[in-house]
Amino acid sequence: MKQSIQVATVQFCHRANDKQYNLSVMEEFIHQAGEQHIKILAFPEMCITGYWHVPDLTGEEVMLLAERIDGSLSLSRIILLAKKYEMAIGAGLIELGEDEQFYNAYAVCMPDGQIHVHRKLHAFERPDFASGNSFTVFDTPWDIKVGVLICWDNNLVENVRATALLGADILMAPHQTGGTNSRSPYGMKPIPVTLWENRHKNPDALEAAFRGDNGRGWLMRWLPARAHDNGLFILFSNGVGLDNGEIRTGNAMVIDPYGRIIEETTSFENTMITACLDLELLTMSTGMRWIHGRRPELYHLLCEPQGYERDARSARFSTEIPFLKKKPVKMS
Repeated sequence: MKQSIQVATVQFCHRANDKQYNLSVMEEFIHQAGEQHIKILAFPEMCITGYWHVPDLTGEEVMLLAERIDGSLSLSRIILLAKKYEMAIGAGLIELGEDEQFYNAYAVCMPDGQIHVHRKLHAFERPDFASGNSFTVFDTPWDIKVGVLICWDNNLVENVRATALLGADILMAPHQTGGTNSRSPYGMKPIPVTLWENRHKNPDALEAAFRGDNGRGWLMRWLPARAHDNGLFILFSNGVGLDNGEIRTGNAMVIDPYGRIIEETTSFENTMITACLDLELLTMSTGMRWIHGRRPELYHLLCEPQGYERDARSARFSTEIPFLKKKPVKMS
């Protein structure tokens, strides 16, 4: 394994339905990354198409926005740059699958022209969005493995552990989060749109909100633990700014296998951060030692339905409290 690798992750404010604009912003960042010899670059969830306006679209409008992976005009532009800079570049879009279903997908374009696609495992954006049914971990030219989980996929601890067990050294974690109206009393809450509208007059107020409980503060409750407990690096990429009434908080960051923040954004601007990952941290990380100490024979319960499992749409938006309806579990 190489001893180190240069990586980068981006936060940017996309425009709804405006692929040309979004791709132009992405291409600028890719050129910057190429000049800095970056090898792995992460962009946010559905950054090519736009995100939170999609639930309001008609089926026909979604069809016009979606792309098949094979023959994708958007991805063809990214592949050219992946080859030019010998870089792995991850970007989010709406995929029209070979099964004619829509997917919230993340395509990692490789230097050899190959594309690795992850379909969000817990899609909730629209009733006609299907959820993916497989984990995504792949080899790279740099003798390391990369995994992908999209937004809500990362919230469920089993998904990150499975990705680690499949050998991922680096997890690309594209999001569109921050400032959402969580039903949990201590979850995220909306950030006032006026803070975004007045960002140039009063940047301190907006940046304080981004660092607070509805942005970075919420991430710090769980995201570093995913890296620490599973002994991998995380490239967290996120949208920033106004997204159909919600304010994304950016907070793009690189996290090491000890859960430490190596680099992170601190502003509301479109920003790319870079980091040199010390891959020697992987071998002796706490999470890796914990994985080696597992006792799989005890964990059958993790794979047995308990009867209260839900589709991501109802689990995320329901006002019921499902854990109060759990049945006692008999341990053998």
